[in-house]
Amino acid sequence: MHVNIEKTHDNPYFLPFILKLSMQPSMLFILFDVTAFIFLIKGGEKLYTFLGGIVLLIVAYFTYGKFVEKIFGVKEERPTPAYVNNDGVDYVPMSTFKNSLIQLLNIAGTGPVFGPIMGALYGPAAFIWIVVGCIFAGAVHDYLTGMISIRNKGAHLPELASKFLGKIMRHVVNAFAVLLLLLVGTVFVSTPASLLHVLMDGKVALGIIIAAIFIYYILATVLPVDKIIGRLYPYFGALLIISALGVGIGLMVNGAPIPELSFHNFHPDNAPIFPLIFFTITCGALSGFHATQTPMISRTTQNEQQGRRIFYGMMIAEGIIAMIWAAASMSLFHGYTGLNEILAAGGPGAVVSEVSTQMMGAIGGTLAVLGVVVLPITSGDTAFRSARMIIAEYLNIAQKKLSNRLWISLPLFIISVALTQIDFNILWRYFSWANQATAVIALFVGAMYLYIAKKNYWISLIPGSFMLVMVITYILNAQIGFGLSMNTSWIGGFVGTAVLLWLFFRAGNKARANNLPLDEDITGWNRVA
Repeated sequence: MHVNIEKTHDNPYFLPFILKLSMQPSMLFILFDVTAFIFLIKGGEKLYTFLGGIVLLIVAYFTYGKFVEKIFGVKEERPTPAYVNNDGVDYVPMSTFKNSLIQLLNIAGTGPVFGPIMGALYGPAAFIWIVVGCIFAGAVHDYLTGMISIRNKGAHLPELASKFLGKIMRHVVNAFAVLLLLLVGTVFVSTPASLLHVLMDGKVALGIIIAAIFIYYILATVLPVDKIIGRLYPYFGALLIISALGVGIGLMVNGAPIPELSFHNFHPDNAPIFPLIFFTITCGALSGFHATQTPMISRTTQNEQQGRRIFYGMMIAEGIIAMIWAAASMSLFHGYTGLNEILAAGGPGAVVSEVSTQMMGAIGGTLAVLGVVVLPITSGDTAFRSARMIIAEYLNIAQKKLSNRLWISLPLFIISVALTQIDFNILWRYFSWANQATAVIALFVGAMYLYIAKKNYWISLIPGSFMLVMVITYILNAQIGFGLSMNTSWIGGFVGTAVLLWLFFRAGNKARANNLPLDEDITGWNRVA
């Protein structure tokens, strides 16, 4: 394995060798494997489900990820939007290392931490969804979204949906995506602000912390991508990786009683596993929010060959983080009732603080909490940035001028400030559904691209159809939806999916007959006029 630690034109800062090494999936495998071996020979718990799940995730990167890449068909010689559309603001070539860390931080948010903590209440079934969902749904979703965007000038999901699913979808998905990003950005102001407020023992007023985060978000949204995000994210990434590995290794070294595989529902309130677990654990398994983030990195990727590591690989890394936090939540609170009690008292943030302190001590625990604080901040800033880019793309407004970026961005922040004053309990339930509905749209875009290309579209259509059933069933049954009985909702889910699949194939056959161009024509892009 070769790791290049030389400075590049877009990386003037020396980054520790250990951080670059830790980004190699093979090194993550070796690190966990050695730790597990030492733990087992000391007579610790077997941890077959936990370690087996992590091994499957890493192996999938080298096997199924390679399979998906081969189906898509990488064109190494094709110039990427980073060069073809270079504007010095959003289209800027950056190294694979930077793009990988930025992608991981963009997609992570609090999702792979808070989601698995809540999902842990269902028991080891959470492990199954994280592993299977991440490999066959989430990573495929992220890879295809990123690569199809690269082939189409770095287009965001609304533009891709318009091209491959029909023009009316452009307007629907655009409104959907901007609303989703506004909700994400706003909540990812409140969450880290609250954690920092607690971490500083209330010595700094919550309002001041919120204001500071908003100021950072404004700068990260309007400045060129390589000025703040490209420079700070590698260090934020180091904190995230160190905190996750610290908790994971701590679980094994301290002999945490992580439960083995079971399909029994351990939820204290007996909430049904299906379909709720698919809306509780999103980031770390499958999340439509990722489809709004990957096009940002598709505009900075240097070569298509880097796509598997950046898009598929970072989703696998997020799955590993989700496994660690799910395992910690299941094993450190004397059963699921204990976990439910601490969640009721202090929410997922209290679980993060307790787990971090138990596994890494006071100093290490503080670093781990800071790693979790980084997650929402580094998704909140890019959520607003993506919203700005989507609106600009929709209205066809060039973003080279700072004034153009400001008049789109400032109204978004004004709305977000107003939203921080609202109780998000109900809105966030709709967000969970909207998030997975967006994931379904993105998977169907990927399936349509491959169908028109006469390639193996099932890799995207199967997980897309599965989640479509869940999305329809959930909204039919939920109290925030139609409140129908579960049996009626399941029937509605399958019938609705069958109808939409028929429409999918009809549209696909029409696109094939009309020879719909899959990729943007970049012939002669570098010719001198």
